Amino acid sequence: MNDSLDGILNVDKPSGLTSMEVVRRVKRATGQRHVGHGGTLDPYATGVLPVFLGQATRLMEYLVESTKHYLAVVHLGVTTDTYDLLGRVVEEHDASAIGREAVDVVLATLRGTIEQTPPMYSALKREGRRLYELARAGQEVERPARKVQVLRLELVGWRPPSLELNLECSRGFYVRSLAHDLGQRLGCGAHLSALRRTRTGPFTIEQAVPLERVEEAFAQHRGESLLLPPDYTVLHLRPAAVTPEEERRIRNGQTVPLTPRTHYARHLDQCRAYTQDGRFLALLRFHRPLGLWQPFKVFPKPMPSPYARETHPVGQETES
Repeated sequence: MNDSLDGILNVDKPSGLTSMEVVRRVKRATGQRHVGHGGTLDPYATGVLPVFLGQATRLMEYLVESTKHYLAVVHLGVTTDTYDLLGRVVEEHDASAIGREAVDVVLATLRGTIEQTPPMYSALKREGRRLYELARAGQEVERPARKVQVLRLELVGWRPPSLELNLECSRGFYVRSLAHDLGQRLGCGAHLSALRRTRTGPFTIEQAVPLERVEEAFAQHRGESLLLPPDYTVLHLRPAAVTPEEERRIRNGQTVPLTPRTHYARHLDQCRAYTQDGRFLALLRFHRPLGLWQPFKVFPKPMPSPYARETHPVGQETES
């Protein structure tokens, strides 16, 4: 196995594979043991699936909080038990009387901060069991609604009985539930018939690479050219170059002393730390009461990065 690869593949997931099957195929192609993905897509869904290799896997959590963008196709008039095209049809209604104007009115009620009930066919747990396990056993349990955010919801395609939505949403959002709720409010029922993720965090569909092309590239020993550096996930954090002495302290898990302009940092602000020769070393968190930067993710093998060029000494960040 090859454990020398540290980076991220922005894979354009094909339909018909689970996200973990994509991870397994990337493992085989790269020979890397430590591989994980940055956010599950249902098997029928396609699009952006960041796959993290090596030390980059320690940064996957930063995608959890990021917003997600989707193109979703909703089929009106047919309700399924899974809220998507894979489920059993439980209701059918004539949706021919539903017009675009009625859809626009309902979509307006689904924007912003809303309460959403997760579907029974989901990986959430109830008393130690996955909801989908209970659903397959014929059980339906009450699921508390939770607050989620819909930052964008636009009707971009109208081909009755199907419509296409452009959607940006927060963590924990179920596009299947959106399709179901839309159908319920229209009075005709609906399910999600297609889904494509176009962005998650900084990873976009324009830069995504089809899985087969990833496998082909590694088979031809040119796959490393497809890797994004691990710090690509955390470019929203301010960069900082550290001195050799600060690097030594960070490697030992010690705090970096206050420098003249660090007082501009806010409590628990984070930054990316780079060595003098431009390698990504660690993530630091600022503890204002102490006036110190505390390392909380230190990489045993600092990784070269093109994003180190714009760094400056710790404490020399611009005022926020």
